[in-house]
Amino acid sequence: MIKRTILATLAVYVAWSVLDSIMHGVILRSSYEATANLWRPVEETKMGLMYVVVLISALTFVSIYAYFFKERTLATGLKYGLLFGVGVGSGMGYGTYSVMPIPYELALVWFLGTVVETTVGGSLVGLIIPQARPGFQ
Repeated sequence: MIKRTILATLAVYVAWSVLDSIMHGVILRSSYEATANLWRPVEETKMGLMYVVVLISALTFVSIYAYFFKERTLATGLKYGLLFGVGVGSGMGYGTYSVMPIPYELALVWFLGTVVETTVGGSLVGLIIPQARPGFQ
């Protein structure tokens, strides 16, 4: 179980990192440029910290699934990822929009991007972490 959890964590981490690059580096690039006054200058960003945050988030996401879900299937993983994404994405996108002067497009893409990322993550854990067997935890 530990090996599968580590493998799933790495898979989710890589998937989320790639999707983050697409979302933030491509889709939202012009939105970030238009709101440059809200963000740190590129040379002051803390990318090392961001990689650690994504890794901790992936480990937590995978661990919740691995240790608290008895039924571990692709369908369960997809549902988990989707629900997790709606919960986290609403706070990320619309929670931020409610207190920061960001464009609506940014809030919407943060929300939808989070839902996509966690749904992909859910499918990965559903595929990688096997169904619990009697006597196997």
